[in-house]
Amino acid sequence: MKKLPQLGLIVVFITTASFTLFQTKPWNVPADKVKAVNAVKSNAASIAEGKTLWSTHCASCHGKTGLGDGTKAAQLETTPPDFTKAALQGQTDGSLFYKTSEGRGDMPGFKKKIPEQEDLWNLVNFMRSLNK
Repeated sequence: MKKLPQLGLIVVFITTASFTLFQTKPWNVPADKVKAVNAVKSNAASIAEGKTLWSTHCASCHGKTGLGDGTKAAQLETTPPDFTKAALQGQTDGSLFYKTSEGRGDMPGFKKKIPEQEDLWNLVNFMRSLNK
C-alpha cells in the first residue's frame, strides 16, 4: 500500500514530462510551404483585414496584440507564442500561412474557417505588423 502514492507520483512526473516534450517539439513545415511567397501585398488595407480576422479567430488565445496572453491561453496545454518576438517574426510568410492553415495540437487549422487564401495571407500580413 505504501508504494501506491509513489506510483502516483511517478505517473504524474511522466505525464508532465511528456507534455513538456510535446510543447517544445519543433513544428516542421514542408520545404515547399516554407518557400511559399505571400500572394497579398502588405499594405494598410491588407493589415486591417488581417486584424479583423485576428480579432475574430486568434485573439482569444494569442491576445489582441499577439503576446500569447488571450483569455483562453491559460486553458491550453501549450503556451501560445509571442508574435512580437524574433523567433516568430523570423519565420517565413509561407511557414506562418501553413501553420495557420493546418494547425497542430491546441492550435486549430483555419483552412475551413477561413477558406479564402487571400484572407489567410492578410492574416499573415497582420502577424508581421505585431513586431512593433
